[in-house]
Amino acid sequence: MTATFPRSARLLRHADFERVYKLGRRHFSASMTVFYWQRVEVGANSESAKLPVKLAIAQGLRIGFTVSRALGGAVQRNRMKRRLREAVRMTRPAAGPNADVVINPKKSLLTVEFAAVVNEVSRAFVVIEQKLAAKAASRPEPSSREKSQGLKPSQ
Repeated sequence: MTATFPRSARLLRHADFERVYKLGRRHFSASMTVFYWQRVEVGANSESAKLPVKLAIAQGLRIGFTVSRALGGAVQRNRMKRRLREAVRMTRPAAGPNADVVINPKKSLLTVEFAAVVNEVSRAFVVIEQKLAAKAASRPEPSSREKSQGLKPSQ
């Protein structure tokens, strides 16, 4: 089985990264910080349904990487991104929550064993799925009146 990391599963636009940083939550591990934000569902009657097909958002996790210049020169930063990309390619869940994820490595990512990097990335995906599932479970179910009128659930 060949695992892939297709373009549709990547975060590419600056606005997407900014949204994750501003609205999302964080998960910390030994050699990286993982930011995540659950994307809203695209409904048939929503404004975003009128977007062209090119702008349609992929299902499942979309993952991006940011490596600060403070972590080293271009060679070190690119090595960090290659290690993270490979770890994500090996551990990315096929079906998961609709969420955007940004991974920020720490300097220690260069010296830690690759198996440990794979383990941290895998653990981060599990934690993200658990937290987003718990958040969805704690959301109140809209009443029948709210459903029929398209209202947001009362708080």
